[in-house]
Amino acid sequence: MPSAQVIFEFSDGPGALSTEHPDDEFRMLAALPTADSIQVVLEARTTDTAAIIRHLDEAPCLPSYDVLHADERTMLIQYSHEFLPALHREILSTGHLLQYPLTLRNGWAISDMITSHEQLSQLKDVFEAEGIPYEIGSVTQSTDPTDLLTDRQRRFITAAVEHGYYDSPRECTLTELAAALDVSKGGASGILHRAEGRIIKNFLGEPAV
Repeated sequence: MPSAQVIFEFSDGPGALSTEHPDDEFRMLAALPTADSIQVVLEARTTDTAAIIRHLDEAPCLPSYDVLHADERTMLIQYSHEFLPALHREILSTGHLLQYPLTLRNGWAISDMITSHEQLSQLKDVFEAEGIPYEIGSVTQSTDPTDLLTDRQRRFITAAVEHGYYDSPRECTLTELAAALDVSKGGASGILHRAEGRIIKNFLGEPAV
């Protein structure tokens, strides 16, 4: 399955904080949506922790927060929004889950997403419909062929390798492999054929179906 680095403008909450402090780096380490809010753990790497505190005290969208840790260079803050930010809702509507940590720099979010081509297209449509500037930084295909397989296909391929079915000369016939897996010879052949097709198509850069 493809993964993509998506860079997009993030103006809510911590995004505004990163815009006011463009030389600092912020990372959303975790976010937990609840029925009527979202709980966030934010890390700030900054040279001016006092300025960050002032911003949090004055931010109307952050009624309360807790400083979990603070030293000369780093702060760890937990806070809650009273509502799920609109951008977060739109991203969730495309089937994506934001991968954390989510890096924020100068009002922009950098997110690595596990996605599909269809979901990525839907995400682009959302950004464009909402007028949100974005950039697709990179799209890569998984380098692990087993990510493409169902649990049953993975089990059959693993058993075939362990029994020497792919050795040359073969140490196990298809009939023997099917018996070891307690399926018919035709069933084993079909499952292996579909799994092999997915692996080969992925190797050639074609979509596996």
